[in-house]
Amino acid sequence: MEKQIVTTNKKAFHDYNIFEKYVAGVVLTGTEIKSIRQNAINLKDSFCRIDENEVYMYNCHISPYDKGNRNNHEEKRVRKLLLTKKEILKISNRIKKDGYTLIPLEVFISKGFAKIEIGLAKGKKLYDKRDDIIKKDLRREIDRASKNKF
Repeated sequence: MEKQIVTTNKKAFHDYNIFEKYVAGVVLTGTEIKSIRQNAINLKDSFCRIDENEVYMYNCHISPYDKGNRNNHEEKRVRKLLLTKKEILKISNRIKKDGYTLIPLEVFISKGFAKIEIGLAKGKKLYDKRDDIIKKDLRREIDRASKNKF
């Protein structure tokens, strides 16, 4: 499966522990897909909710298409995500029972269609973030030391 990554939500990986990932289709208008192909999308503060057994994405900013006309799309409209009923029920149960959050992680184009990778996540505490930073620094130092030996 060939996929062209458009954008990733780096803040999500910093602020949340990701437990499961799902790939969903996105319902878009004509100018939205053109803007996505130009990398004019931002997932920074976006999140997903399940309403009446359907998944919706909120606060995802897709810039207006620069060659569009007055029928251009609204930048921060609510967008429906396409998942199977079985996946939606599984995610819904995990959110209700275990207190998870549904966060968009990555947008990519596969076979001409825009897809979004969403993740079941739990928020990190401040000490978890510090631990991750320390581990990252140690890995970086080990990599530098191993490069210098050879």
